[in-house]
Amino acid sequence: MAVRTMRRPGVAGLAATLLAAAGLDACTQQAAPPAVSANAAPPAIAYEAHLAAGGIVPTGSTLRNPHAGDAAIAKNGALLFTTMNCDGCHGTDASGFVGPNLGAGRWRYGGADAEVFTSIYYGRPRGMPAFGGALGSEGVWSLVTYIRSLPVPGVLPTESWEQP
Repeated sequence: MAVRTMRRPGVAGLAATLLAAAGLDACTQQAAPPAVSANAAPPAIAYEAHLAAGGIVPTGSTLRNPHAGDAAIAKNGALLFTTMNCDGCHGTDASGFVGPNLGAGRWRYGGADAEVFTSIYYGRPRGMPAFGGALGSEGVWSLVTYIRSLPVPGVLPTESWEQP
C-alpha cells in the first residue's frame, strides 16, 4: 500500500504563487473614481420630474463655472472637445451636425453655465451621453468654458423661439 504525502510549496513556490495572484488581481482592478470631499454637496439639479419626500428638497451646491472667461481653459476645452469626439455629433468647432450647434445660443435644457454643465455631466435623453464619470467636474467645466467662448454665428438658418 502506497502512502501519499502532501508536499508544501517552498518559499520560492509560495512567493511565485502570491506574485501571480497579485498580477491577476491588478489586471482586474479598475481605476478608483475621483475622490469627493465628505463635506461637498453633489451638484444640485431641480426640475419638475423630481419628487421630494415630504416636500423637503435635498441640499446641494450652487453650480458656478470656476473658469468663466478664461481663454487658456477654453483652449484646453477645445482640445478636450476634439479628444472626446464631441465633434462627431456637434460638428467641427461645435457648429452643429447630428447634435445641435453649440455656439448658436439656443438651448433645449437652458444655456446658463450650470445648465450646460448639467447636460454634459449627467447627459440628456435621446442622444447626449453622460460624461461626468469619464471627465469629472474639472473636465466638464473646461468644456463649458470652451462652449461659452464660441462666437455666435452671424446668420442662423432658423429663429430662436426664446426671447432674448
